[in-house]
Amino acid sequence: MQINKPPLTTKEQLNFLLTNRIPRRWLTLMMGRYSAIESPLLTKISIAIWQLFAEDLRLQDAKKSHFTSLGECFTRQLKEGLRPINSQPEMVTSPCDAIIGAHGYIKDNEVYQAKGFPYLLSDLIPDSALADKYRNGTFVTLRLKSSMYHRFHAPVKCTVNQVNYQTGDTWNVNPIALKKVEKLFCKNERAVIELQLENSTSSITLVPVAAILVASMKFHFLPHTLDLRYQGENIIPCNASFDKGQEMGYFQHGSTIIVFASEGYQLCDHIEEGMMIKMGEALLTNTQITNT
Repeated sequence: MQINKPPLTTKEQLNFLLTNRIPRRWLTLMMGRYSAIESPLLTKISIAIWQLFAEDLRLQDAKKSHFTSLGECFTRQLKEGLRPINSQPEMVTSPCDAIIGAHGYIKDNEVYQAKGFPYLLSDLIPDSALADKYRNGTFVTLRLKSSMYHRFHAPVKCTVNQVNYQTGDTWNVNPIALKKVEKLFCKNERAVIELQLENSTSSITLVPVAAILVASMKFHFLPHTLDLRYQGENIIPCNASFDKGQEMGYFQHGSTIIVFASEGYQLCDHIEEGMMIKMGEALLTNTQITNT
């Protein structure tokens, strides 16, 4: 598979060097420890510095107004009612607040992380039988900035029987890295979560991908946090049921969720690369329902 890398500007090259040509694993572990320090004063100073670089950080939307650690701020909950859930049965909602990245139809087994930069489903999803369900299906990449709401929710009513956790690198997942690092999502820490749908042969899978600084995912239905220190089994059985919009877990820093849907789903007409979407808003349509 030949890849023609799009050229980077000088500013993009500098950004890439500063966020990726560093000891990523060491810095990620260090940041994880730092964000867990419970000190109201240190947390207040850290958030103030963070706000200098993230003008879109909206802490006024949080349930709490004060935080004991930086990690508690990263994983903050929102006030009730700020994320209404689209209840139409044919709609698959966004599992998180995000910026829309690469998206569209999957051509056989090929998906794109950026324009002209493909990867294979089989490289991202280690279960070949599961990967095959999405041949010629639909995908959408959802990027969470560090300033965004970090919790993710069920996009449909579903059950989860297992999580397949793949350890890996902690590349930055910003657009610059996606234009430069081949198969980046396939290299990073990630979890593969198939959603079992009620009375349906269709299939939806979420692939949360961790990134630099705090490569950590917490699922409410698993006993252990999945991060660089996790040494358990890759295949983690579970038995969890979710209503549409119910919280499933959270990232401990900004990252990415890739949504895969089998044939029969299509992206909603308003979805465009670069737009912001909020958790609970319509993302995909089940055409098998809309056409009946």
